Amino acid sequence: MRDRSPGAWRGLITTAPPRPAPRHAMDVVKVEGLYPVTMVPGDGVGPELMLAVKEVFKAAKVPVKFQEFHLSEVQNRASEEKLEEVLNSIKKNKVAISGKIHPSLDYTGDLTSYSMMLKRKLDLFANVVHVQSLPGCKTRHSNLDLVIIREQTEGEYSSLEHESVRGVIECLKIVTRAKSQRIAKFAFDYATTKGREKVTAVHKANIMKLGYRLFLRCCEEVAEQYPKIKFETMIIDNCCMQLVQNPYQFDVLVMPNLYGNIIDNLAAGLVGGVGVVPGESYSDECAVFETGARHPFAQAMGRNIANPTAMLLSSSNMLKYLSLEYHSKMIADAVKKVIKVGKVRTGDMGGHSTTTDFIDSVISYLQPPRGD
Repeated sequence: MRDRSPGAWRGLITTAPPRPAPRHAMDVVKVEGLYPVTMVPGDGVGPELMLAVKEVFKAAKVPVKFQEFHLSEVQNRASEEKLEEVLNSIKKNKVAISGKIHPSLDYTGDLTSYSMMLKRKLDLFANVVHVQSLPGCKTRHSNLDLVIIREQTEGEYSSLEHESVRGVIECLKIVTRAKSQRIAKFAFDYATTKGREKVTAVHKANIMKLGYRLFLRCCEEVAEQYPKIKFETMIIDNCCMQLVQNPYQFDVLVMPNLYGNIIDNLAAGLVGGVGVVPGESYSDECAVFETGARHPFAQAMGRNIANPTAMLLSSSNMLKYLSLEYHSKMIADAVKKVIKVGKVRTGDMGGHSTTTDFIDSVISYLQPPRGD
């Protein structure tokens, strides 16, 4: 008879009541007049994107001091000690900016990637990707403005796999009431705070009747507490089609882990691709800012062709989180002006400009926000 003890499940299942995630960094403490921020460049073009952030911050005189840590599975720069260093820094600083930490495809005895370890140990349960059209970036759809909220500590990414008999792999998907309620409440709180009108819960409860029905039921229960927010449900395959055909019907979407990963990338493609969409992840204690569509773009590494838009906009969001509104708006305005003017475009936007060209252009447009 199969062992039913918690074992590997421990840490994935929780009965703790859901708590709201922070909306701004109230507890971040300046050190010698500077905000300490953990920086993890990651893999692929991550280090080049972080260089873009550092150069723009220096030009804008942003009062932030980066504490940089290199963590990479594919470059053999990962270990328990390095992971602990990163975790301790983020827990202390409460704010981080990170590139994509690409998981190794080789099985070495541990199924959990370092990226997932970071999310679980920090309890970064909510991933938020704001998908918004940028004037000057030509796409099939214009004036898009929707938000994808993804639970990212359980689901299909629970790393619970085993070979029951030769040639048969079982992969366990974990769905818990507590975490489903927590991400649903986060989505409705976000919608309320940001003045949004509708939340759509994306699921596959018609086929996975226990796990995703639990997720759906939790969303329905939370929705009852927010009568001013319209609530809808949609099956994941229909959601993909509707996003392509008529994305304007969506406002805030909330969904489990794997579906969020897929929809993030699909939606990014609607507004220009992985290079233009920022993202962020929240726990109750800290926030990590990153690109919205997580792709290391390894084939561009070292070629000076990566589009730094997504990471620069994410860094701007980070500054807003730190209540550095002046610097946040200055950088976001400069990035958007480069795209709107259209003289400097990286390859993914139909141009031939380099990453350096884009950074220099952003710096040239840095100026105090109007009204300040």
